[in-house]
Amino acid sequence: MTAPLIQLDHLERSFQTGEVEVRVLKGISLTVEEGEFLAIMGASGSGKSTLMNLIGGLDYPSGGSYYFKGREIANYSQEELAKLRREHFGFIFQRYHLLNTLTAKGNVEMPAIYSGVSAGDRDRRARDLLKALGLGDRVDYYPTQLSGGQQQRVSIARALMNGGEIILADEPTGALDSASGKAVLEILKELNAKGHTVIMVTHDPDVAAHAKRVIELKDGLVIRDTKQAPPPVTSNHIDLHEEAEPKKVGLYGQLLQRISNAFKMAVISMAMQRMRTFLTMLGIIIGIASVVLVIALGRGTTDRILENINAMGTSTLTVFPGSGFGDRRSGRIQSLRPSDVAVLEKQSFIHSVTPVVSHSVSVRYHNITAVNVSLQGVGFQYFDVEGYDITQGVGFDRESEDELKLEAVIDENTVETLFPNGENPIGEVIMLDHLPVQVIGVATSKSTGMRGSNNMNVWVPYSTLMKRMLGQNFLRNITIRVDEDVNLKLAEKSITDILTVLHGKKDFFIFNADTIRETIEETTMTMRILVTSIALISLLVGGIGVMNIMLVSVAERTREIGMRMAVGARQSDVSQQFLIEAVLVCLLGGVLGLSLALGLGFIMGQVNTDFPLRFSMSSIILAFFASFLIGIIFGYFPAKRASELAPIEALERS
Repeated sequence: MTAPLIQLDHLERSFQTGEVEVRVLKGISLTVEEGEFLAIMGASGSGKSTLMNLIGGLDYPSGGSYYFKGREIANYSQEELAKLRREHFGFIFQRYHLLNTLTAKGNVEMPAIYSGVSAGDRDRRARDLLKALGLGDRVDYYPTQLSGGQQQRVSIARALMNGGEIILADEPTGALDSASGKAVLEILKELNAKGHTVIMVTHDPDVAAHAKRVIELKDGLVIRDTKQAPPPVTSNHIDLHEEAEPKKVGLYGQLLQRISNAFKMAVISMAMQRMRTFLTMLGIIIGIASVVLVIALGRGTTDRILENINAMGTSTLTVFPGSGFGDRRSGRIQSLRPSDVAVLEKQSFIHSVTPVVSHSVSVRYHNITAVNVSLQGVGFQYFDVEGYDITQGVGFDRESEDELKLEAVIDENTVETLFPNGENPIGEVIMLDHLPVQVIGVATSKSTGMRGSNNMNVWVPYSTLMKRMLGQNFLRNITIRVDEDVNLKLAEKSITDILTVLHGKKDFFIFNADTIRETIEETTMTMRILVTSIALISLLVGGIGVMNIMLVSVAERTREIGMRMAVGARQSDVSQQFLIEAVLVCLLGGVLGLSLALGLGFIMGQVNTDFPLRFSMSSIILAFFASFLIGIIFGYFPAKRASELAPIEALERS
């Protein structure tokens, strides 16, 4: 024996109101066979709408059993309930529940989207249904452009989109004038005549008279169940020919279709609330702009400092007498000798080496005198080791050292002081205290930002300074530049071993210039992390703002959520839509924030070069990833909350 289409056994439904439990249905038992036209009647509060919602899977019973084609609904999962509504039921609501953001065709197509029907078949069937219901010329009209009767016809077409095996009509004529109401009843009768099972809720006996069977409820109980002969169908509104099974796309195609629909609805929602959308993403814009600018400024500053260090020669080691910079005796220790330089020059891993002797002198040219000028005796490789360019004339050579030549190289500050009228200093003789020397070159530092731009520097061969002025045979320090491919720490160890053997003891210490780089990188990284953390706080605040607005959006759009669930949307479809909307808001905020950062960077670059900004692809990718991550994190809770709404709760809250 074939099981009935619908079978209810002692079905109950109770609601908790404060501490009081209200029993709306008190044990309903009835069966509905395929092809019936059933009217459920009763006064307000009798439980007729509650019964229809339970039959349609929009609500859940508190007790008893509900069997659909022999299978108990209590055993259905959420996905199966959505499939049941999607493939077997078609809902016609008193208040239509159409989305004003979609056209008539868009509203009708919605159930087929969740069923995985191909776009071409959806479009064709929606147009055919609207045409059959007399709305062929209203396909692209929005609900606000249609009358009440026309809107109800759109909802009927939507109910039939996936076949509408069972039509559930809740007061379908309640919001219509008499003429429109009569037309809707004729349509329902025609659908029943074509094989659709129709279950209609009404409080009007005249409306119920059109059904073949009437169930009357009172105080949650069936008090009458009668069959009757309704008036015959007086017209033919619907002319739908038998159609082939609509083509459905594959599993991945269905997922793509649902995501595409969610994306479209998210864009529409954002466009309709432009100001709120902008205010929502404002925190994201500020946060992303801050993070990108901080990273760019940190990279730019670090790169500039490191460029200056590189210009000085990062692969350099400086040997000083004594045990360290804190050794007060180092000034009296005379352990470094020119012979040490000669030995170091022969090492294969050393690029260049220069001795250094320092002294402070007065410099005079004609009637111009400069006091406290830094005079350094250096080797001919000094300018390569320390990163200087000879911009005029020439530098020293080996002969300058060997013959104690009275030659000098001066810097630009010295040129400006001694030759203020733009004279060519090359070949001129200047006095270093009482020692005359000839200027053979002008040196310019590649890293002036690291040296102090007001200092005056004069360089002479170290042998000239030691023997012609100071009368000493020891060096102040030795600066060594190792080859680029040599590990600086290994080079430092080798030099330490060599000099220890030469001196018979370790009466010197070595300063590794690479520690400057490491210290600067560590310091700037710490500062970047600190400032980036502050910027990330603004991103966090922006994310919380997105979550709050999305929660408000869920509360405002419960009717839409309920309607989508009624036509078969899964919980994942609902959460997907709100999550995509949150991600879109954040990504758009990220794009605007990035644009703001790049714009400000361009302006700062044009106005003030003291703030070097170095934008990188990694920071841009980070900005987009951060935007996406914030959308996911702060959009998840509102999306989850929306998906967990019971369909009937969402519909009745609107």
